[in-house]
Parts: sequence; structure tokens; C-alpha cells
Amino acid sequence: MRVNIGLAQIYPKLGDVKANLAKHLDYIQRADQMGVDLLIFPELSLTGYQVQDLVPEVAIHSNRDDETFRTLLDASQNMDLVFGFVHEDKRQRFYIASAYLSKGEVVHIHHKIYLPTYAMFDEGRYFDHGEQARAFDTRFGRVGMLICEDFWHMSPAYLLWMDGADLMIFSSSSPSRGLDSGDRLSGSRWVELVNQAYGSMFTNYVIHCNRVGYEDGKNFWGGSSVVNPDGDFLTHGLYFDEALITQTIDLNEVHRTRSRLPLLRDERPEMVQRELARILRRNEE
Repeated sequence: MRVNIGLAQIYPKLGDVKANLAKHLDYIQRADQMGVDLLIFPELSLTGYQVQDLVPEVAIHSNRDDETFRTLLDASQNMDLVFGFVHEDKRQRFYIASAYLSKGEVVHIHHKIYLPTYAMFDEGRYFDHGEQARAFDTRFGRVGMLICEDFWHMSPAYLLWMDGADLMIFSSSSPSRGLDSGDRLSGSRWVELVNQAYGSMFTNYVIHCNRVGYEDGKNFWGGSSVVNPDGDFLTHGLYFDEALITQTIDLNEVHRTRSRLPLLRDERPEMVQRELARILRRNEE
């Protein structure tokens, strides 16, 4: 099966859900004209990243009673959509979330598990932690989603792999952090290496959409990409500029790679479970 992937590398307007929704609809219309099957937006694409005290004002509910969410549900009739938002649950808890919509229905919502609260980041002050890393079924096969800091930790990606995900979707609001020892952005270099490592170690497609623009002195580098199950970049987006990037992937490539490199077949999750239980018992002593 071939899937035409769209990466909406956008510059959201901080705190302006209405303006950002209009931008989403514009990109959806453009993607539809390009024959995109699955369109992916960055982390917090509906709100911007530095929402802080605006969290209760920009949060939305994940049902048709919410006008913003309903609009995107309706927009998912022709293509599957992944977008980022502040999710308010029934008990007024707020999460950094990604939603996967298809044919006017909610397929899955992922809550960001790891909230960075160090250096320039202060997410733990405003958001609750997600508690699950679960794959889910789509019309393109089994998919897993992670948000930014989640994929800086190997455990969530490993859990998605064990839960059957053949396609991993990563969204982020990753800022620039200066240059490395050469002439590459240090933040982008790390993310790109992680994406390639997960593609090759898990013999999966890894699709990453990162935002661009500026907020509160932070510059977001973009560089959205698609990595194949051999760990090779199929496409690598522009740095710093808004763009609608498209890339067709062949899901049969997962089968071909795993036939040649049976890492999934030979994985031993029962041993991992046993050894983790031993380590946790030891830490409790």
C-alpha cells in the first residue's frame, strides 16, 4: 500500500486558536489538491507553544460539541489528520495532545507523557502528564504517536513497536539550541539521529513534523522529515520556513526490511519485563 504523507510545517500564532484553525483549513485544502492521504501538523499546532497562563483559554474538548474540534472532524472526511492542541478532559485537567482523525471520527488521542521542565522549558507547571503509549489501527495499518520529549526517551517508542505500530508519527515544537562542533544546529542533529535510529532499530517508518517561527526569543527550526524502515531519510524539510512537504511511502517496505532484518521477530519482551521487574524490586529495597 502506498500512502501520500503531508507534513504541515507551520508557524502557529501564539494563543490564537481561531487564526490557527484557519491556517489548518488552508493547509488541508492545499493538501487535498495534492492528493495527500495523511496530513500531519506539529505539536500544539492550534495554540502555539508558549501558552503558559493561557492554557485554560486555548484548551478544547475532543468531541463534536466543541466547535473547533468539530470543524477538524468534518475536515477529516477526505484525508486523515493529525494535529496538536491543548486537551481539557472532563475533570478540567489539561494535556499537550495530538489527535488522529479519520472520516469524521476520532481514532486516537495521545497525551504527552514526558513534560520537560528544565532549561528553557516549563511544561510541568501547566500540564498534566500522559500515562499511556498505545498503538492504534487506521486505514493505513497500525500507528503510534509521540510528542517531542516523548521520543527523546526510548521506552515510549519501544512500547509502540511492541504494540504493533509499523508507522510512528512524531510531532514537536523543537527550538534551536546553537550549533554543534560543526555547522549543524545541535537540537536538529539530535532529533534527526533519533529518528534515523528508531527507523532502523524498529524497522518502521518514522514521520516527524516540527514547527517553525519565533516565540519569546525561541526559534523553531522545522526540518520535518520521513525516515524509512532502513533508517534512511526519504525527505527532509526546509529549516526555518513554513512549508507543505509531501512524500509517498510504500508500506510494503516494512515487510521487505523485516524479511531481511528480523529484529522484531527476535525481540524478547518477556525478558525485558522480567528484568525491569527485578530492577524495580531492587530499587525499592
